[in-house]
Amino acid sequence: MPLLLILLFLPWLAWANPVTTEHVTARLLAERQSAAPGQPAELLLVLDIRPHWHTYWRNPGDSGEAPRVEWTLPAGVTAGPLGFPHPELIRVGPLANYGYSGRALHPVTIQVPADWPIGAPLTLRAAAQWLVCEEFCVPESAVLDLTLPTAAVPGPADPASAEPFAAARAGLPTGTIADAVLDRPSAAAGGGLRLTVPWTGARPAEVWYFSGVWGLIDHAAPQPWREDAGRLLIDLTPGAASSQTDPDGVLVTRADDGRVQSFTLSPTAPSAVPTDVAAPPLGLALALGMAFLGGLILNLMPCVFPVLAIKALGLAQQAGLGTAARVGQGLAYTAGVLVFFGLIAGLLLALRAGGAAVGWGFQLQYPPVVAGLAYLFLVLGLSLAGAVTLGGRLMGLAGGAVPGRRGHGLAEAFWTGALAALVAAPCTAPFMGAALGYAVTLPWLPALAILLTLGLGLAAPFLLVSAVPFLARRLPRPGAWMDTLKQLLAFPMFATAAWLIWVLSVQTGPTGVALVLTGLLMLSFGLWLRERTALGSDRRRLAGGAAALAALAVALWLAVLTAQSVPVAPSAAGRGTHTSGLVSEPYTPEQLAAARAQGRPVFVNMTAAWCITCLVNERVALDTAAVAAAFARGQVRYLKGDWTNRDAAITDYLAGFGRNGVPLYVFYPPGEPPRVLSQVLTPAGVIAALAPTIPPNQSQPEE
Repeated sequence: MPLLLILLFLPWLAWANPVTTEHVTARLLAERQSAAPGQPAELLLVLDIRPHWHTYWRNPGDSGEAPRVEWTLPAGVTAGPLGFPHPELIRVGPLANYGYSGRALHPVTIQVPADWPIGAPLTLRAAAQWLVCEEFCVPESAVLDLTLPTAAVPGPADPASAEPFAAARAGLPTGTIADAVLDRPSAAAGGGLRLTVPWTGARPAEVWYFSGVWGLIDHAAPQPWREDAGRLLIDLTPGAASSQTDPDGVLVTRADDGRVQSFTLSPTAPSAVPTDVAAPPLGLALALGMAFLGGLILNLMPCVFPVLAIKALGLAQQAGLGTAARVGQGLAYTAGVLVFFGLIAGLLLALRAGGAAVGWGFQLQYPPVVAGLAYLFLVLGLSLAGAVTLGGRLMGLAGGAVPGRRGHGLAEAFWTGALAALVAAPCTAPFMGAALGYAVTLPWLPALAILLTLGLGLAAPFLLVSAVPFLARRLPRPGAWMDTLKQLLAFPMFATAAWLIWVLSVQTGPTGVALVLTGLLMLSFGLWLRERTALGSDRRRLAGGAAALAALAVALWLAVLTAQSVPVAPSAAGRGTHTSGLVSEPYTPEQLAAARAQGRPVFVNMTAAWCITCLVNERVALDTAAVAAAFARGQVRYLKGDWTNRDAAITDYLAGFGRNGVPLYVFYPPGEPPRVLSQVLTPAGVIAALAPTIPPNQSQPEE
């Protein structure tokens, strides 16, 4: 049975090198035939593009999206950023894109650790995604495998790779011109931007400046230039966000003999780029207080509802315990919350110190973690429903309340607290967002103190009921009713597992869902087999336990494979239309800058599929006819940022408001600073925020 299921899914799990899609053939090449420990290894992502189609540079121009790669590498091996040779100007009607026709070459450097065993091969995997366009655009992807032998010294150059590597290097900038200046000349010169570049070489025949960031210049506009006293003076037409964008880019020159050179420019603007908002200047004491309040409120957030079932049974079980036993369980539950929060906080701070763009809830941006949680909640639900009988500790974790049973151990309370923290960790409550955003700017010790205080707030109600006899006496007495309640509370666990599978569908598409559904089937079969053999002979019990472990291993392997699933299209959580008719567009910094430059009011919603609070806010507040009508009357542009998978642009946006997690709702009135809304939305609150943009002669419809 397991072998049959694996064979059924093998076509979905195959990887190759090269991979040919409808419009592109993708290859991953190594420059040398073998790598060496402690030495860099040069790789090249080659995209051979169908005639008349093109892919994009790091700044795609007026439209498009740059290629990106997610690496799966052996422990200790690291990959540098994707390289981009200078692009060509691709005109599309009145617009212009920056990209590549025919072939795109993207070099990347792999660093092999010095302690890598000589002779052990390097197994590298690159999940590449790109947008390829002609009159319309198609998102495509490929998972490319490359196994590179190792030796004491780097091997000889691979003749088959020599030509594409030489072409890639020829297109990369040959140096950096750091003294370039970007300023605004007089009105007589047209009021545009002027780029002044020091120049000591021969006068070029052609010059073109490719801006590295969207919105700085009009990409399609002419760029008249002249040489003057050892300088190139280039007149540029400002773009939609020229006053809000840091200048950066590549200068490409062509000599009379056809030789092309490119140089990286890091020009300095004459004045600092204005910012809309700065992180709040919290002090440590205020941040600790806000973290504690945020943790308290977190108990009321929708994301914690599934674990309230376990907490309810735990409180009911305490009614028959003595004071010392109740306090011990309250402390154990609190310890479980704090230990888990401490682990998540330590990992978050370590990843950020290493340069990773991650924030609160980052663990649910990894599909294997989501798959593992779906497994866990299925098992807890089966245990609560009585379908399987688990060991004492996991039985306690699943609320294994049995009438008349007392003296539940501290381990069960500890793991229940850890589970509560696990479920609550992705969510953000009022007061909590600002405290988390401030924490990640601090050294390790105070940052960890803030995050642990958040966990203390989450655990405080359970600890209070456990420690105060007056409250404990108000708890219902244990009885036969607890078994019925236990079975009833299995269904929130099943609902949570179903929700997690939906999150996985947003992250990985149908392939990831198929893998995890197969894993759930294998896990259920293993538990059933273990239950069927539990009362048999020693040999039967041993065989049943071994089969259950094998089923668990297969399920976990399938969960790990979800990390290799590449969605066919961007997540639907970042775009679309509500049932009320409210139309959203995917958030990008360029879209926001363009809307503000046009004087449009903008509403930004930062959300994620795994954030239940976000989904509830959308259903209760944003997905209403009254709010949609207010958006329409105010001509408000609605941008939606999807943080379900990692997105550095959204992480940076959150950090700009002193936040480190979702949800975040920001309204930009025309010509005014942005306004941050509450993390718990109501229709009236959203409409009140939009009120300055709604014409006074239009009445608001009643909800």
